[in-house]
Amino acid sequence: MAQDVGQHRHTKVLTIDTMNANVKKVEYAVRGPILQRAEQLERELREGVKKPFDEVIKANIGDAHAMGQQPITFFRQVLALCAYPDLLDSNKFPEDAKNRARLLLKACGGSSIGSYTSSQGIECVRRDVASYIKRRDGGIASDPDNIYLTTGASDGIMTILKLLTAGEGRTRTGMMIPIPQYPLYSAAIAELDAIQINYYLNEEKCWSLDINELQQSLEAARKHCNPRVLCIINPGNPTGQVQSRQCVEDVIRFAARERLFLMADEVYQDNVYAEGCAFHSFKKVLFEMGPEFSSTVELASFHSTSKCYMGECGLRGGYMEVINMDPEVKAQLTKLISVRLCPPVPGQALMALVTNPPQPGEPSHTQFVKEQKATLNDLAQKAKLTEDILNTVPGIRCNPVQGAMYSFPQISLPQRAIKEAREKGQEPDMFYCMMLLETTGICLVPGSGFGQKEGTYHFRMTILPPAAKLKILLNKVKEFHQKFTEQYS
Repeated sequence: MAQDVGQHRHTKVLTIDTMNANVKKVEYAVRGPILQRAEQLERELREGVKKPFDEVIKANIGDAHAMGQQPITFFRQVLALCAYPDLLDSNKFPEDAKNRARLLLKACGGSSIGSYTSSQGIECVRRDVASYIKRRDGGIASDPDNIYLTTGASDGIMTILKLLTAGEGRTRTGMMIPIPQYPLYSAAIAELDAIQINYYLNEEKCWSLDINELQQSLEAARKHCNPRVLCIINPGNPTGQVQSRQCVEDVIRFAARERLFLMADEVYQDNVYAEGCAFHSFKKVLFEMGPEFSSTVELASFHSTSKCYMGECGLRGGYMEVINMDPEVKAQLTKLISVRLCPPVPGQALMALVTNPPQPGEPSHTQFVKEQKATLNDLAQKAKLTEDILNTVPGIRCNPVQGAMYSFPQISLPQRAIKEAREKGQEPDMFYCMMLLETTGICLVPGSGFGQKEGTYHFRMTILPPAAKLKILLNKVKEFHQKFTEQYS
C-alpha cells in the first residue's frame, strides 16, 4: 500500500489528460499565436536583435487607448475623484465632475468605490442606463430592474449563454452565430459544450444578413441539436457592416416564428460612419413592431464602455438589458451573477458617465462634445482610408467599413502558398499573417480565426492606429501582398 502511494505521489492531479476537455476546445484568435509571436518580436527588438522593421504595429485587437486614442477628460476626472476623494477639495476639477463623483460615492458602501455593490449593479447607475436606453430608443420605456451591469459585454454574453445551455445529444442547445464571428462566441460555446450553428453573412452584399441563409442553417441544425438562441453582432465585428432597419425587423420575425432567444451584441452602437447607415437597436425595433412581438420575443442586448468613443477597455464596464425573460429564470440569473459578487465598481461608475454625460449648460459639456465628436470623426476618416488604400491592391478586396472598428478584407492567395501552408499544417491565411508579421512587424489576425466561407481567405485589422501610422501600416500591407504574390505565383 505504502509503495502505491509513493508511486503516485509525483503524478500531477491535473494534467492535460485529466483537465476539463471543453477548455481544450476553446480558441480565441485575437490573442492567439500571432499575438504571442508579436510580443516575442517586441522583446527581441528591445534586446537589440536586428529585424527588417523598427517596431511591431499591433492591429490585432480593438484596444483603443493602446493605439493612441485619448480618454474623455470628464470620465477620467470623475473616476479620479471617486478613487481619491481628497481631490474633491481641489480647485483643479470642474464643479459638475465633483457633483457626479459625490453622487456615485454616496451610492457606494462607506462612500468608497472599494466596497462591494449589489450583484446587479448600483441602483442609480442602472437608472442612468435605463434613461439612456429610453432616450436612444425615442421614448420607449426601459425598466432599471431589467438592467444588469456586467464586467464588459463579454461577461453578460457568457452568462446568458450559460442559462440557455441544456439537454443531451440531439436535445443539446444549438446556438446560431454569424460567420465571420467574434471568437468570444465560438469560445463560449466550446466551453459550455453547446452546439455551434453557423450562418454565413453575404460578403458580396457588404456582409449583409440573409434570412434564407438563417432558415437553411436552422433546418440543417435541427437534425442534430435543439437550436434555441440566435446571436447578432450589429455593427459587425469583424466585418464592420451596419444592418438596415428592415434586416433587424426580418430577424425579429424569424426569431418569433422559430421560437429563438435573441441576443443582440450592440457594443459598437456609436461607431457608424457610412452615409445612409444608421444604428437601429433591436429593443427599439421590437417595440415599434407592436405587442405581437414586443410582448413575446425574448431578447438580451449588450453594451460596453470598451468601444465607441470611450475605448475604456481595461475598466471592464458593461450592461445587458433583458426583455420578456421568464420571472423564474430572471431569479436564477440574479442568483448566478451573485456568485461573482459584483462587477468592477470603476467600470460601473464609468457606465453611469457614458449613459449620463455632461448636459448643456454644465461646465464640462462643451469639452465633452468636442472630444466625443473628434474621436468619432477621426475613426470615420480612418475607416474610409483603410477601405480606399486596401482596394488599390490587386488581390485584396475590402468592403466599405460602415461601422465598428475593423476591416475584414478578402485576400487572394496563390496555389503554391496554399500548398506550402497546408504542408506546414497551417491555415493559408495564418501562414500569410505570420509571414507578414515576420517581415514587416505588422500584427493582423487571420480570417480563419473568425470563420469564413470555404476556399476564401481574409484578415482582420483594426482601424485604430493614428492616421499617420495607419497609412504606414496599410502601405506596408500593400507592398507585402505584392511581394508575397510574386514569390508564390
